[in-house]
Amino acid sequence: MRVVLALLTLAFAVASAPAIAAPALSYDDARHLLNRAGFGATQDDIEQLFGLSREEAARALLAESRTTALNPPPAWTTEAGRLRYPRRVDNASETDRKLFRQEQLREGLELRGWWLAEMLTTPSPLIERMTLFWHNHFASSQQKVKLAQLMYRQNVTLRANALGNFGELLHAIARDPAMVIYLDSAQNRKGAPNENFAREVMELFTLGEGHYTEQDVKEAARAFTGWSLDRDNGQFMFRRFVHDDGIKTVLGRTGRLDGDQVLDILLAQRAAAEFITRKLWREFISPDPDEREVKRIAQRFRDAHYDIKTALYALFTSDAFYAKENRASLVKSPIDLVVGTLRQFGLRPSEPVPFAVAAAGMGQNLFSPPNVKGWPGGEAWINTSTLLARKQFLDRVLRADDPFAALQAASTEASAMSAPPKQIVASLGVQDPDKARQLRFLRALERGLKSVQFNADAWFANITRSTDPATRLSAATRALLATEPQQPTELNNESLALVRHLVLDASYQLK
Repeated sequence: MRVVLALLTLAFAVASAPAIAAPALSYDDARHLLNRAGFGATQDDIEQLFGLSREEAARALLAESRTTALNPPPAWTTEAGRLRYPRRVDNASETDRKLFRQEQLREGLELRGWWLAEMLTTPSPLIERMTLFWHNHFASSQQKVKLAQLMYRQNVTLRANALGNFGELLHAIARDPAMVIYLDSAQNRKGAPNENFAREVMELFTLGEGHYTEQDVKEAARAFTGWSLDRDNGQFMFRRFVHDDGIKTVLGRTGRLDGDQVLDILLAQRAAAEFITRKLWREFISPDPDEREVKRIAQRFRDAHYDIKTALYALFTSDAFYAKENRASLVKSPIDLVVGTLRQFGLRPSEPVPFAVAAAGMGQNLFSPPNVKGWPGGEAWINTSTLLARKQFLDRVLRADDPFAALQAASTEASAMSAPPKQIVASLGVQDPDKARQLRFLRALERGLKSVQFNADAWFANITRSTDPATRLSAATRALLATEPQQPTELNNESLALVRHLVLDASYQLK
């Protein structure tokens, strides 16, 4: 993060700052901002923001303008003419269908590994944080879409608009081929409207329940008839001959409305800005939005014509964001935990797929949210099975210099963890699904562990030069935990033991 350059080059519209600048960020403030806006704040990142005002720090983060991924995607994502729409295999032999499924499973795994690597290595963590946020907001899953290439294209669209304009993103997603498949838009035609997309675009994407009627959904569905895709190339296509061009009334607006006009009608509703702001609040501040603040920020968001940076700037400079009661109020998602831990400790695995598999085993399988509502998040991330997986993942990562101990722990875990999603279980020539799953897990784990080595002494040297046990404990606690540890920590100069104790503390699960 080049803060000085960012401050000099930042040029986007924000509302005027308060007459009296907020106090300079403390170490804890900087760490809090970075962990909420990215993944796993490093010491170097914290020192870059430490001492800046809230406004300066927010501008520095929001100055990021990257709209494409740093890491090249898998080669198959750009291969022309290889995309096969799922219906093309309906009349294929059982062997061909099996090969197709295996191909998509393999490509899906590659795609998950690629995105996790991007989160881990990107110089713009907020871009990936927001790409993940929009992936969960506009949820669609490879389980139904089938084609990994279409999921990749959607990911590109989300990243390109991650900090852009919400209205433009909404219009782009409505035409996104993966979304067209996921919400059955291709089956929506004149005389037989399919209401899936019309309902979800109101309930989950823009307004929320209580701000539209069933009749609005029915009328909007008619407006979206004809929105489909070309099965030969997987591109969006408008099929005019199945579009209903009759008179419709949506939220009080009457005319020969088409889909784009309906989207604009939704964006014109005051409820839309408040709905998105409320969701951003839960993502970045606390599970319980302050409705007065939500309305204030939503008005700025609306006045800025849905400029996403304007909403985030207002959130990141608010008193609520830095309030003591909102520290450690959010549970880390599996991706937060996996990517944040690797980033924080400077671990760069050459094999990212095993770590995407680990996150899936904790309940967050990238490109496969559980349903159109996305991952519920919050306390739902934690149950007896996922908590075990979280703690044992951390234990393995911090035992990477002892592969035998790590694999021994993993062997026990493989039978204790809940079954990973079907997408991460590839054919291993083993008839027993449980054995296949365990072999897959252990092989992936072995590859992953071989590519990371945690050096606790080097990490400590970066956060403090003191050899005093009390000073070292204090420095490590501030760097790793958002609140006081839940278990007492003995003063110990043994670096790895101290780090493991803090990381395995319950407080490490919070941010």
